[in-house]
Amino acid sequence: MRRTRAMARGVALVGGIGISISVALAACGTGDGEEGGSAAREERYERVLKDPHPSPADVIEAAGAPATVARAGDGSLLLTYDVDPVEDDEGPAASAWRLFSPSGRTVADGARHRDAEGGTGGRFVGLRDGFVHVPPGEDSSGGWLLDTRGKRHKVTTADAALGTRPGDVLLSESEPTLLYRPATRTIAPVAHVPRDAHRLAVDERGTAWSLDQPLSDDPNRVVRQRAGRTQGSAPLPRSYTGGAVAARGGTAAVSLVRGGGVRGVLVTGDGGAHWRTVTGGGVPWKRFARGPESFVLEVLSDGRLLVGEEGGRAWLADDRTNRAFHPLKPPSPPASFTTLTAQGTTLYGIADTTTATYGLAAGEGLWTSRDGGGTWKRHGNG
Repeated sequence: MRRTRAMARGVALVGGIGISISVALAACGTGDGEEGGSAAREERYERVLKDPHPSPADVIEAAGAPATVARAGDGSLLLTYDVDPVEDDEGPAASAWRLFSPSGRTVADGARHRDAEGGTGGRFVGLRDGFVHVPPGEDSSGGWLLDTRGKRHKVTTADAALGTRPGDVLLSESEPTLLYRPATRTIAPVAHVPRDAHRLAVDERGTAWSLDQPLSDDPNRVVRQRAGRTQGSAPLPRSYTGGAVAARGGTAAVSLVRGGGVRGVLVTGDGGAHWRTVTGGGVPWKRFARGPESFVLEVLSDGRLLVGEEGGRAWLADDRTNRAFHPLKPPSPPASFTTLTAQGTTLYGIADTTTATYGLAAGEGLWTSRDGGGTWKRHGNG
């Protein structure tokens, strides 16, 4: 089976999850006039795969577009890149990362050879003053910290679970559920997660929001905790089960699933005191053709919701009331985003091919929008 780049990278970004804006994918081999499908590019690509000590520049050139993007508090960006076999999901592969200053200057980078069957090269999660590296799989002991100057630091992996508090950052929401505590540079499990919890989000205030899905006929509930203590909960409407959970900026939301598809969201804008069901607002919920696992839900730092579906379109709330949404538009000239994430109030779209290929997509690379998708700027292009 040929592995798609989305499968290879295991898209997971802090404050953001992969989403597609469907606009005529141009997965051609000559995007932007480069040697996308040429023999020369294929030769360079294969040379990177076989190199036991690839350089960051070679891996980045072969990848064409980043796999993930994370942002630190000062605006520094950490991009990761994966190069995988084109014809199969086995064999040699390579990964790289590159740190950019807020002005776009390269601060540091690194690369390594790996086996494609072992997953990606991992990902980074943005912090106030740097990035924590999260290795692929369940082994959190391989984590480390990179500050915004490009210096590596050790982190401690603890077995004892921690109750969430302000400043904690969620690294993974399941299998296992892990958080990072910047004050002590510690990676640890999250304490007191409800036994039937299937999804988890931790906001900047240190509140953990989990979706409790009991095996009984009782309704699904959103449970909020802090420092290991339950502060309250709210039931989902009886006719729905829960899906994705997201929280930030005083806003928390849960996708509402019925009949095998997402049909709306349950959202609070006041920290859980009041909840409202949104099944309209300009989003064509009933047109989402794929299952709830393909639904994407994010909260911008100003409380606005970003919703959509992988392989489909995306909608952004007009304001923090999250009553009305507008569809996001792609860049001009057109570039098809295979992933779209929100970090702070900035949108980051990655234009890439959907399968590992020697070619490049039109507009391949990272694009940013600071005005809710009104205008886009290609990273590294001025």
